[in-house]
Amino acid sequence: MKKLIIVGCLLLGASCGRNVPAPDPAYVAEVEAWRAERLERLTADDGWLTVVGLDWLQAGVNRFGSDPASEIPLVAPDIPELAGTVELLADGSVVARAAEGAAVTVDGAPLVESVLRSDAQGTPDIAGVGRLRFHIIDRGGRLGARIKDPEAAARRKFKGIEHFPIDPRYRVTARLEPYPTPREVQVPTVLGTPTPMLAPGVLRFTLLGNELTLEPYQESPDEASYFLIFRDRTSGDTTYGGGRFLDAAAAGADGTTVLDFNLAYSPPCAFTPHATCPLPPPQNSLRVAVEAGEKFTGASH
Repeated sequence: MKKLIIVGCLLLGASCGRNVPAPDPAYVAEVEAWRAERLERLTADDGWLTVVGLDWLQAGVNRFGSDPASEIPLVAPDIPELAGTVELLADGSVVARAAEGAAVTVDGAPLVESVLRSDAQGTPDIAGVGRLRFHIIDRGGRLGARIKDPEAAARRKFKGIEHFPIDPRYRVTARLEPYPTPREVQVPTVLGTPTPMLAPGVLRFTLLGNELTLEPYQESPDEASYFLIFRDRTSGDTTYGGGRFLDAAAAGADGTTVLDFNLAYSPPCAFTPHATCPLPPPQNSLRVAVEAGEKFTGASH
């Protein structure tokens, strides 16, 4: 009988030492569908596992090609030493030019000369050389070329995402305590420079008997969702050391929203050293272990 109990616990994916309520099958299916979509995005041809480089642009001409001395070195077979240039102009615009005889594309069309939109301008333009792709990112006015390779080692060797067992106790209702007006908060990043985010207030909730708060962020006050960056006592142990992310709907007319920590996920920096992730601000460090959502025990970036 004891052996049967142990096997049952393993099948449920939870410890029998905890009084964990059995998840509703419909809820389990919902979480598993979310996880499948998350995995699909991560492992896609242009997902985070394909990011192999980030080179910050200097004012003036930046060369790209297989020459390791290039400002934007491209490491892959059949890439010419000089494939082209990316010029950062004084007004902040970026102009790409193909070298003579080089097969370079922008958004699938042959490149001669073209202004490249950055990710701060909406969907960025994608430059292609061989199997590699790169686009311009803008981080507080600092521009860089992010390079992706669909055959990246991280993608080829990826073995999936490990999760805590689905636990309905980690799906809680939170009440927004709004600030008099939304505040601009300087959120730290892995770059060492903060990025401004808009905080509508503080979310107050109870998790496993603990009264906790988190500060959510938005791009604009009328945005329909919240973005949360948090650290907890699993960070750096069973989850990513740089914290985790969580998305939630903006508080409704009754001032509440649902925080489902079963949907907490690791930031891009967990999968590539070439991301520019925000970090949890001090006010979003939880004094409890949130044993829900994605785990992470890999090498830290």
